[in-house]
Amino acid sequence: MEFSGAALFFLVFIIILVALLFFYFVPIGLWVTAYFSGVRVRIFRDLIGMRLRKVPPQRIIRPKIAATKAGIPMDIDKMEAHFLAGGNVQNVVNALISADKANINLTFERATAIDLAGRDVLEAVKLSVNPKVIDTPMIAAVAMDGIQVKATSRVTVRANIDRLVGGAGEETIVARVGEGIVTTIGSAKSHKHVLENPDQISKTVLEKGLDSGTAFEILSIDIADVDVGVNIGAKLQTDQAEADKRIAQAKAEERRALAVAVEQEMKARTQEMRAKVVEAEAEIPRAISEAFRQGNLGIMDYYNIRNIQADTSMRNSIAGPNGKSTKE
Repeated sequence: MEFSGAALFFLVFIIILVALLFFYFVPIGLWVTAYFSGVRVRIFRDLIGMRLRKVPPQRIIRPKIAATKAGIPMDIDKMEAHFLAGGNVQNVVNALISADKANINLTFERATAIDLAGRDVLEAVKLSVNPKVIDTPMIAAVAMDGIQVKATSRVTVRANIDRLVGGAGEETIVARVGEGIVTTIGSAKSHKHVLENPDQISKTVLEKGLDSGTAFEILSIDIADVDVGVNIGAKLQTDQAEADKRIAQAKAEERRALAVAVEQEMKARTQEMRAKVVEAEAEIPRAISEAFRQGNLGIMDYYNIRNIQADTSMRNSIAGPNGKSTKE
């Protein structure tokens, strides 16, 4: 049976296409690697099934090989389910291998739960073996004598596998340690006591159980540095004295303004009284003239009045200061 050139080309194309599809759905190299690694993988159910479920076989088979070589039994279906849930299978397997070597009790279910919770399960296992040191920022507090004390600390923590799901993170540890330092310094009677016994801060803070409800276990709290700040008590007293001074000045200004107002009022009244006196004195000559016309006042009576006025003026000039009349 002879084939034309076009038919032969089409046949070759079909064979190549079928071969490509076969090698895409059946990663022979991966299957051979798994077979010689002691991992039994079924071609149709596992490899082709993963392709159809849009799961890259390498993401499952290679972690499975690593777990098998480490002596950790692993179910492919559970690994695939974790991948479909958005988890990192390779990271979970590496964490299980590290935990097994470090004699840490960590199951596949707990590891996947930690991974799906958004935490790095491998980093958590490493922190369980190798504790981490957290440096807190400078924390300022005021002792009972009013002196400010600044302290920094170094907190050594270890991951708590059992509390990684739902436990608080490093920020909570730092906040609680800072609160404990502020409370301890604030309850000290003198800043000198804090400077002489910085380890007392560590002991007091460590006894408070600050790691409760967190994903870590506090191993130690070490005070790295203690410095003396400003005298807050003296500053507050100075500010209070300045405030009292301003209040007193305001009250004094108020009294001065009131006294000036009273003085102005008295001057106005005095001027009014003087005006009335001048007006009354201006009526005297008119009254005398009227008395003369009506015959009620004689010439001798008038001279007697003038003599009395002259005598009164002389006495005023003698009694007045510097020889001046009080009337002037």
